[in-house]
Amino acid sequence: MARAQRDDGAPALVTLHVWGVPAAAVPAALGRMALDRALLRGSGARWTKLLGTGSGRTFTARDADPRHWALLAAWDSPGDAAWFERSATARGWGRLADERLRVAMEPVASRGRWGGVAPFGDPRRRPPTGAPVVSLTRARVHLRSWATFTRAVPPVSGDLARVDGLRAALGVGEAPVGLQGTVSLWRDSDALTAFAHGRAPHRAVVERTPREGWYAEELFARFAVTSLEGTLHGREP
Repeated sequence: MARAQRDDGAPALVTLHVWGVPAAAVPAALGRMALDRALLRGSGARWTKLLGTGSGRTFTARDADPRHWALLAAWDSPGDAAWFERSATARGWGRLADERLRVAMEPVASRGRWGGVAPFGDPRRRPPTGAPVVSLTRARVHLRSWATFTRAVPPVSGDLARVDGLRAALGVGEAPVGLQGTVSLWRDSDALTAFAHGRAPHRAVVERTPREGWYAEELFARFAVTSLEGTLHGREP
């Protein structure tokens, strides 16, 4: 496929797939999580992460949702992303899933690393006015900091659920402990900025982060949504 190059090193497109499966298909979904790691190496994606999901209320194992699984992928061209929809991985999840959400996005801001790499480059773009945006946070938490970190999370997640402009949110993780993140979909960039900088619980955690030294690695990214199709927990976000 022809590649769309960007001066900031960002991929041309990022996709988030979330698949919901019936309870009877949870063992098969766990099998797909193991099988697809190898298949995705030949998918044409620049970078991929298979993720478990959860409520994100406490960032502990009790938040886990075994009926929803996710794939976050960065692509060098929209054509590569379109090809993936016909791949063995996409077809396999399609057979299992009774619900599917696909969000296509363009990176507008990113800082930090995930697994030692910067998967979304160094974009510094202004998102379109009034258009939906996605916020992604991901951290590798020091085990020594796990207890204090998890105590700091509930006030933020509780406040998040009440914020105007939030369309959907879920916790994501590569493991039950220590590798945690959130994905949130917002009405527009103004709503996201108002939460990030204007809500006291979130500001308090941001201010504590450098002092507490919770994270061994962290990444924060924002994306402009280019398309959204499907449902999450039975409704269109």
